[in-house]
Amino acid sequence: MLNHCSTVISRRLLVAAAAFTLLTAPAFLGAAEPTPSALEKDSQGWTDILPSADLKDWYRVSVPPTGKLGREQWHVDADSRLLICDGDGGHDMLLFKKEQGDAIFHFEFRYTKVEGKKGYNSGAYVRNDKDGSIWHQAQFGDAKDGFLFGQTPTPEGGKKFFNLNKQVTENRVKPAGEWNTFEVTAKGKVLTLWVNGAVTCEFDGCNQPTGFIGVEGEGYRIEFRNLKIKPLK
Repeated sequence: MLNHCSTVISRRLLVAAAAFTLLTAPAFLGAAEPTPSALEKDSQGWTDILPSADLKDWYRVSVPPTGKLGREQWHVDADSRLLICDGDGGHDMLLFKKEQGDAIFHFEFRYTKVEGKKGYNSGAYVRNDKDGSIWHQAQFGDAKDGFLFGQTPTPEGGKKFFNLNKQVTENRVKPAGEWNTFEVTAKGKVLTLWVNGAVTCEFDGCNQPTGFIGVEGEGYRIEFRNLKIKPLK
């Protein structure tokens, strides 16, 4: 009987210890070990590309390019240093006019949370054509997505669609109302997406050696900050 009681007590202690471990373990337990962003690793060599109040050096493109642009929906809050999309001017890209080669595009964003609203959707671009007909997008929603997809040119002069959503093994995108940090690295034919502390996917078939970077408006109010670009040698 004594041995039996001791066994029961030991089991209960083990269960209690396991429960305590789960309760006190960090939230990222089991997730990829967080890594610093390229900007955190080295703050030298970056160019701040946050638009001025008149959006000089940036331009809008309808999505799809053959569509019609809605009302002006992008503006800059100079005091807060935020690029803001109101989300009521249709589906468009806001692209930076200076074409980029190998580079890292760093940006941070958050959706304006609206109670009862779902389906938050936006993205950012690298290596786009000037008119947006070729596009490589980092897709992000409300605590979901965080992958690359798009249309890249083929050697024959056509276009090839790709979608890396299946490469994403853990959700690193924070919910609407919280700030997220993303970096897209374009080097040669490889595009790499880093999301809130870890790489989520990598595309090794980009056939567009240079292109335009930008951000997307798709029906949801969203704020961007710390838009920076760093050329790679």
